[in-house]
Amino acid sequence: MDISQARLVALVAAGGAIGSVLRYGVTGVLTTRDFPWGTFVVNFTGTFLLALLFFAFLQGGSLPPGLRTFLFIGIFGGYTTFSTFGLETISLYAEGQPLLAGANILLNAGLCLVGAYLGRAAGLAVGIR
Repeated sequence: MDISQARLVALVAAGGAIGSVLRYGVTGVLTTRDFPWGTFVVNFTGTFLLALLFFAFLQGGSLPPGLRTFLFIGIFGGYTTFSTFGLETISLYAEGQPLLAGANILLNAGLCLVGAYLGRAAGLAVGIR
């Protein structure tokens, strides 16, 4: 790994730490017994802010690679991966690929829920205590 790659890794790590702490704070304050509001708020705000920044800078210029890595992969990656899913889906649709956008929704929302269900079932079957 050269020095520029090491710098990008450090930026991802620093941004990820910030994003993870933000997620912890938001979910801790907003989650109730009735509904996981904190997770919803994190996913919505992360998706909104990532798309806002991405498309604002896409229209008006570009971010330096280090800042883009720090923000998009680091902070938003630590805050929520749902934001990346949302951005990629909207980008596919905006690029005239509605079938791929739909496939992305089905695979990420549908199959990942199946994965969570199967993981739950496997975890309960193993029953590590």
